[in-house]
Amino acid sequence: MPSSVPVPYRSARRAALAAGAVLAVLLAVGCGRSADPGAVWQPGAGAGASSSPPPGGGSAEQPAPRAAISLSATGDIIMGNAPSRLPANGGRGFFDEVADALSADLVMGNLEEPLTEDTGTGKCAPNSTACYQFRAPPGYAAHLKQAGFQLLNQANNHGHDYGPQGYANTRKALEEHGLKHTGAPDQITVVDVKGVKVAVAGFSSYAWSNSLTDIDAATAVVTKAATMADLVVVQVHMGAEGADKTRVKPGTEIFYGENRGDPMKFSHAVIEAGADLVVGHGPHVLRGMEFHQGRLIAYSLGNFAGGGRSLNPSGRLGWGGVLKVSLHPDGSFAGGSFTSTRMNSVGKPTMDPANQGLGLVRQLSRNDFPSTAARFGTDGTISAPEAG
Repeated sequence: MPSSVPVPYRSARRAALAAGAVLAVLLAVGCGRSADPGAVWQPGAGAGASSSPPPGGGSAEQPAPRAAISLSATGDIIMGNAPSRLPANGGRGFFDEVADALSADLVMGNLEEPLTEDTGTGKCAPNSTACYQFRAPPGYAAHLKQAGFQLLNQANNHGHDYGPQGYANTRKALEEHGLKHTGAPDQITVVDVKGVKVAVAGFSSYAWSNSLTDIDAATAVVTKAATMADLVVVQVHMGAEGADKTRVKPGTEIFYGENRGDPMKFSHAVIEAGADLVVGHGPHVLRGMEFHQGRLIAYSLGNFAGGGRSLNPSGRLGWGGVLKVSLHPDGSFAGGSFTSTRMNSVGKPTMDPANQGLGLVRQLSRNDFPSTAARFGTDGTISAPEAG
């Protein structure tokens, strides 16, 4: 696959990024970076209408304008923990109560467990009491498909709970059910959404994903992705964990000695490199949202599902939500919403009629980003702050 694909940039912002993107790609290739072995490529991805006149002269017919597309995303998803902590009925209907909220042209989630029967490379010692590893049967990919998910992120701290084989088995299980995946090093997953090419890349602080902590490497991935598609979405597992970790502030976050990245620095950098949406998860709680250069950053969407009480459903740890964003093909924001969800007593995702999550995200956004915070209506509608 070629190291770059020309794309007609449809906004001044994309035009300004184009030269830098090509340079970054050339530098990355010259330094020995791989040519996206994990990319999901579709014929014609990133190719735009030619600006050259047709043979024989005359003017080229202008294509009809493409409409905005909708994208939805969730935070952490664990459907259960085999063999003993799996949901009732083999997981059938696990997402039924939230499926309508997920509906969008492209539905994404953060899959925080392997789908594998192979347990030979588990990371936890047999008698460990302070180590957490998760897995669900490969057939549980069918539940994700039935719920409407189309693309799952594997760039997180549990993606490798059962080693390289468990990771590979997860990819195989997803693919067998027609689901896309992203998150491996240098992997840029390109999907066609109603004629709009969307590139999605996953980042975390772990070796089995694109790097969260190496900002230069991260921006190189994003600048390359911007040459392959109309829109670029970043999925990123970042920030320290815990019920008290709802706030976002400048600086690196450390959790049990691990560098969990500088969420603000990373998010701003990837947007400046060409990302049109940043979807964060990892702290197991909701965090605020802000706009940077007209692009939305959701710093954490919290816990969405923790089947078999794999995730603590108590208090704020049980709150999550569905982010839905509409983007024009040039990446500009066309609208959005946040729908509150909560995990029930056994970790199944349900709707939250009290809108506790929405209230928290609204408050956190105002407190953490006084001038750049996303604005939320009482119905969860998202709008950008007014220009100052």
